[in-house]
Amino acid sequence: MLPALLAALRVYAPYITFPVALVVGFVGYNFESLVSDRRTPSRKLSVEEEREERRLRELDSQGDVTAVDALKDKKFVPKTVLDRNISPSLRTLDT
Repeated sequence: MLPALLAALRVYAPYITFPVALVVGFVGYNFESLVSDRRTPSRKLSVEEEREERRLRELDSQGDVTAVDALKDKKFVPKTVLDRNISPSLRTLDT
């Protein structure tokens, strides 16, 4: 009897698990709507506006952007291959 029952459960498993999954999903969805906060405060500025303001602040903090090094100094050429892609946070004052 047990092998026949297991064979039947194996055959009809999708028909059993799908309604169970629907009930669990429905209960979970409604429980989450009861527990969670429904009102999300709106942002003052959009992400694009915040980005533009941040970029403008960075440009203002740079000072004189027209004062650049001469091309004859070649400070833009790395001394070694390993210095080519160095992160700005890892750069020191002497490089």
